Amino acid sequence: MIDFLRERLASFGPAFSGMAHVLRTQPNAWVHAAVTIAVAALGWVLGLGIRDWALLVLAIGLVWVAEFVNTALEALVDLASPRRHPLARAAKDAAAAAVVLAALTATLLGLLVLGPPLWLALTQLGDSLLR
Repeated sequence: MIDFLRERLASFGPAFSGMAHVLRTQPNAWVHAAVTIAVAALGWVLGLGIRDWALLVLAIGLVWVAEFVNTALEALVDLASPRRHPLARAAKDAAAAAVVLAALTATLLGLLVLGPPLWLALTQLGDSLLR
């Protein structure tokens, strides 16, 4: 049983290595990380409920998954086609578009989830400052 658990834990090594590679080599991953932290902090300050957190976690996860798949596909295309080729460019562009679509979806979902409680908090703050 211990060997089984040790082997399962060891199988996560390549995944953590891949995460480290993306964070080390992809500048957009730093943008995603900063936005992830900002959204989490805002959600915590606003005291979001469990369903709102679930939606935000899903949206954040969608963006990260798209970024990791994009990075993997770019590396694979570079390996398979070191010289410029229109199909290689099309594959890379489509993968990049997937990240943009994921980020836009997450942004819209974030506005829908965070917008109303943020507006309420800001109007309450404004009202208290005017008194």
